[in-house]
Amino acid sequence: MGMIQADIELSNPRKPKLKRLRVNALVDTGAMTICIPEHVAVQLQLSEIEKREVTTADERSHVVPYVGPIQIRFQNRTCFTGALVIGDSVLLGAVPMEDLDLVISPSGKTITVNPKSPNIPSAVVKAGLLLRTTTARPLVNTTCSLHPLGRAD
Repeated sequence: MGMIQADIELSNPRKPKLKRLRVNALVDTGAMTICIPEHVAVQLQLSEIEKREVTTADERSHVVPYVGPIQIRFQNRTCFTGALVIGDSVLLGAVPMEDLDLVISPSGKTITVNPKSPNIPSAVVKAGLLLRTTTARPLVNTTCSLHPLGRAD
């Protein structure tokens, strides 16, 4: 299929007066998140949240800054996430693509909004994530509890 590129906008939601950056990103569905070069993090004045260890395609391990929050925009879609600061260009991974509900276009040269849901992003929620009603907490996800022993209350 070759390399897939996409024009996206990046911004810092904590600093709305800063101009958005329009960048051409390499789309990599084998990568998990978004990676940005240091100069993008500096221009957007993104704060370092923590260090993260990452493994690159050459199997080498690196400790890199994880910054954010960062807002990603593509056409009529937007999402908020953190970014790894590594490399010389922006790389858009699978998690923000999924959050934005983007798909690889049939031509294979770029990405597009999901044609099955062109106006708003859609998401798939597994059937096991059922909600139940209680008097103490009106909506409780019975499979994702904060109980220290992993039990749903």
